[in-house]
Amino acid sequence: MKRVFASVLVSMLLLGMIVSLGAFAQKKTTITLWTKESEAEGILQEIIELTDEFGKTHPGVTFEIINYGVEDLRQNFQSAAFAGAGPDLLWTVSDHAGPFEAMKLIKPVDEIFGKSYVDKFVKPGVEAVELGGKVWGVPLSVGNHLMLIYNKKLIANPPKDTDELIKVGKELTKDLDGDGKPDQYGLVYNLNEPFFFAPWIGGFGGWPLDGTEPTLNTPAMVDALQFAQDMKFTHKIVPMECDYDAADALFKEGKAAMIVNGDWSLSGYLTEEVKKNVDLGVARIPKVTKTGLWPSPMTSGIYFMFPEYVSADKIEVIKDFVEYICSEKVQLMFLEKYMRLPALESALKSPLVTDDPIVKGSSDQMVVGKPMPTVPEMRAAWDAIRPNQEAVMAGKAKPADAAKAMQEACVNLIREMNK
Repeated sequence: MKRVFASVLVSMLLLGMIVSLGAFAQKKTTITLWTKESEAEGILQEIIELTDEFGKTHPGVTFEIINYGVEDLRQNFQSAAFAGAGPDLLWTVSDHAGPFEAMKLIKPVDEIFGKSYVDKFVKPGVEAVELGGKVWGVPLSVGNHLMLIYNKKLIANPPKDTDELIKVGKELTKDLDGDGKPDQYGLVYNLNEPFFFAPWIGGFGGWPLDGTEPTLNTPAMVDALQFAQDMKFTHKIVPMECDYDAADALFKEGKAAMIVNGDWSLSGYLTEEVKKNVDLGVARIPKVTKTGLWPSPMTSGIYFMFPEYVSADKIEVIKDFVEYICSEKVQLMFLEKYMRLPALESALKSPLVTDDPIVKGSSDQMVVGKPMPTVPEMRAAWDAIRPNQEAVMAGKAKPADAAKAMQEACVNLIREMNK
């Protein structure tokens, strides 16, 4: 009788252990993910599907996905993080690394994955979020960079340097209906936006910041401003007025031979409607003849960032999810569907990149770009450049005077910011 009782007791204990282990395996974990992705491109729905797929190999793990615009995500995270009540994971842009690191709101990558983890990603992708000798984000994709996009129906091959750009630009800027105004342009781009002007600063040998110090009153800046002004008023290869939407529309309508635009625009130029007017080509922005340097568009990308307060019991699940999204398979899926360049070195060597002339052109441009500074001082630089660039492009300021005014304004803005 005692043996039967003991046997039953052991069986009950074993059953209890099995039930307990099962309950442990099925432990419910909710990961709150904030993302800057919107519904527009379909990427938000893609994220939902990816988290569902991840959940199949991680029973009990669910995701709460909340999307914000880039600026709203930054502001909302800063407010929530100070209260320790924000998300468990961020899917955001490199620009946020600077302010989040300065406020000590995120963890460095090496604390979570180890120092060698980032070695498998392309250098520009890592450098874009490197501050103080540490890396503050894991890249999902790299790029977000400008490039020369051209219409092969109007120009068979892209210009190799700025002298050739001016020459063919003049040939391709035409008054087709005889009303005295151009109906077709050699080149279009967002004339007054500093982000679109930045490649020329690099091409003439300058850059907005040296670390955190503004470097705006330089010969390189003066030359870049003069070049942009000359394209408009002397060579007349760009429209007199042109913002982003106007440039985009002119190119899509087949009324511009070339446009400087970003990798985000490529899929829009490959729609069946646009292809009636445009045979798409992609190349580097032409080399600056005066310096022999390639223009250097600012590069950034999309990153995972890790809130400082994330609980220890969620870290392993978050690591697994990041590894899953950053796998070559998923990164190449984003390339195929959304024309986003992968951040993995191995993925960039895929035939999907090397054998596709559009993607290869984008990749070739990205590698001569420079990471957008993530320090808070870059905001001051943008705010200092914009009004003075606008004055130059309106013909109301000389480049040398504008460069001097930019520097003074930036110094004052940084001083105010640091009070």
